Amino acid sequence: MTILPELQADFDTLNERWRNTAFEPWRLLLAEQLERGMSASRYGDIPRWREALGSLPELVPSTIELNASEVGCLGEISDAQRAELESALRGLQPWRKGPFNLFGVHIDTEWRSDLKWNRLLPGLRPLAGKRVLDVGCGSGYHCWRMLGAGADEVIGIEPTPLFVLQFKALQRYLQQPNIHVLPAAMEHLPRPLKAFDSVFSMGVLYHRRSPMDHLNELKEALISGGQLILETLVIDGDAHSVLVPAGRYSRMGNVWFLPSTLALVGWLKKLGFQNVELIDCGYTTADEQRSTDWMTFHSLAQFLDPTDSRKTIEGYPAPQRAILVADAP
Repeated sequence: MTILPELQADFDTLNERWRNTAFEPWRLLLAEQLERGMSASRYGDIPRWREALGSLPELVPSTIELNASEVGCLGEISDAQRAELESALRGLQPWRKGPFNLFGVHIDTEWRSDLKWNRLLPGLRPLAGKRVLDVGCGSGYHCWRMLGAGADEVIGIEPTPLFVLQFKALQRYLQQPNIHVLPAAMEHLPRPLKAFDSVFSMGVLYHRRSPMDHLNELKEALISGGQLILETLVIDGDAHSVLVPAGRYSRMGNVWFLPSTLALVGWLKKLGFQNVELIDCGYTTADEQRSTDWMTFHSLAQFLDPTDSRKTIEGYPAPQRAILVADAP
């Protein structure tokens, strides 16, 4: 196996930047991670997605925007160029996290990820000059917002190759040197790393068979005193309440544990996290998650009981998402 050309620059940059630093154990694994994570033998659609990426037109932006709801860039291009750009970007559908705007092509993603960003801001420490990890980052929307907030280096990890290549499509035009999305999952990182000032895990915990292991992995990626920003599905209940769906939950087959917010606080404290604080909690609405022209499959409206929006189609409590922050010991 070899590293795809689309990821070679990431390897070259990080291999040099991380040498003889706290990231050295990860640096030694990086080549294998990039090769395996984007292997066409494991993901048969990679050649098609790479073809779409390769068909992006050569365009030069006049303005880059990382601090707006729509991350992206602007510039004077022709209608023909805009049509060529949109056609290439549509070759990378479905687009789930965003929204983005590239030269007037508005990528209306399934999730309004800007709304989540606005909800977490009150609990977020300043990112200026910090090293940040975003776990399960998708196409990197929140990574761009972190960079826009002043982070010195942003590393996103995402095991789905399509989302990595979507990030590459954005990076083609945004051209920011200190942001990388790598094809890896949290369990692929060396432990303990203790290298990041801030670690984000959003929409990941309920997909893990062992939530305590995941929380411990997050802790071990942080420097002492570093901040964890955790967003996950929760239920109502006391400190002992946890939902373990018997089958699917909201049509998702890989959902394992949905704790109450009180139980989640207890889990974090048990692992030694300090200053645990609930920042936000609320039901997901169709304003935030819905089918669009860029993600045409089923979405939240089809995941809920059509007669009772407070229940999933399976009869479980409807999705509530909580955001918590905590400090690593």
